[in-house]
Amino acid sequence: MDKSKPENWLRGKVENVPDLLQPAAHALLQSKEELRKYLVDFPSGKLWTKPAERASVGFHLQHIAGVTNRLISYAKGEQLSEAQLQYLKLEGKADASISVEELIIQAENELSEAVEFLKLQKSEDLTNTVEVGRKRIKSSLIGVLFHAAEHSQRHVGQMLVTISVVKDY
Repeated sequence: MDKSKPENWLRGKVENVPDLLQPAAHALLQSKEELRKYLVDFPSGKLWTKPAERASVGFHLQHIAGVTNRLISYAKGEQLSEAQLQYLKLEGKADASISVEELIIQAENELSEAVEFLKLQKSEDLTNTVEVGRKRIKSSLIGVLFHAAEHSQRHVGQMLVTISVVKDY
């Protein structure tokens, strides 16, 4: 992340994103930038360390990618595929064959795809009902999209705390 640039929400509108979804786009883009920033020189051997039995950095990276993907599926009016359900089961399970860089790229790709999905939305559709989860809980399209954005920010913040703890563990 370029330290001379302000945070995304201070950089102006994200092109082609409806005005009502600008805050969500800014949050997703901020998450994407912060992942790489906070993980510079992160030791791969600590990827699955769980301080105080809390979530590992690996979990947060997998979860940011997975939950963003799942929420966009719901926003599209879809239920989860078998591949998405399998990914969910594996989130946070230590796997030495996965590198920090692979997880960063996967999360960055899902966050970018979410921003691209925002660009396809029409303001008049944002209050449409979408169904979330196996129980098909009703929400609004705008609610699901904002949750995807804030959820990514929440996990980036939690990951930052975990990084600061496990680097010295």
